[in-house]
Amino acid sequence: MSREHEDEPSIVAYPDGPFLLRGDVAVLGPDGQELPRRRRTVALCRCGKSMLKPYCDGTHKVIGFRTEPELPADGTGPSAD
Repeated sequence: MSREHEDEPSIVAYPDGPFLLRGDVAVLGPDGQELPRRRRTVALCRCGKSMLKPYCDGTHKVIGFRTEPELPADGTGPSAD
């Protein structure tokens, strides 16, 4: 990966965990105000139970949060029956 691409923002969804936000991207609150970031990479809550929302505090581990398996691009996969 070239240095040029390292500076591009990215979001990585970790299975059963948070979204990792990397890069120079503003995180805004519901009021549109920029929220503080102390690091270039931050974990964003996906389970909805963090006491630090929108940031992750690790609660997903305690509550057993699980993400749904990703479906194939063709839309086939396990049925709900």
